[in-house]
Amino acid sequence: MLTSKVAKRYAQGLLDFTNESGQTATVFSEMKDVVKIMTESQDLKKFFLTPYIDSKKKVEVASEIFKSLSASSQNLITLVIRHGRENQLRNIAQEFINKVEDINGVQRVTLTIATPLSKENIDQILKSTNMVNTDAKFDLEVNVKPEILGGYILRVGDQQVDASVKSKLNKVKKDFQLN
Repeated sequence: MLTSKVAKRYAQGLLDFTNESGQTATVFSEMKDVVKIMTESQDLKKFFLTPYIDSKKKVEVASEIFKSLSASSQNLITLVIRHGRENQLRNIAQEFINKVEDINGVQRVTLTIATPLSKENIDQILKSTNMVNTDAKFDLEVNVKPEILGGYILRVGDQQVDASVKSKLNKVKKDFQLN
């Protein structure tokens, strides 16, 4: 997923601040909560995207929703809303998480499959490629998308292996069109 420049800048500013104040671990776990809440709550997303609601009201609601977070996280959320960037809040939190994981050497792995697989099958797919260091730390996200028909798409950082049936069928179709 492409991240906006806004999200990258806010996340970098937050990371710089938390590194100086020694709060990186706390804010890291809180940003995971922010991403989860913003992803799961469609009503909150709609509320933040509504342009005719005053930013003061949005700050009040956000303060109530995120009242269990540290002052640093609450201040970031307030700052983002006051600058009219509340539509980027989830992206900022996710980018902060990504930056901290990069610093800690955590590999982000995305596995897209057609149907749910057992843990053993997923481990077998990960071990079959040299892209994933299964001995090191990695964050695995499994997406089920029936439209790939079968096989899998494995993405590690900026590298991707597309072993899906859909891409193989498209390749055969393209070969037939060329001949």
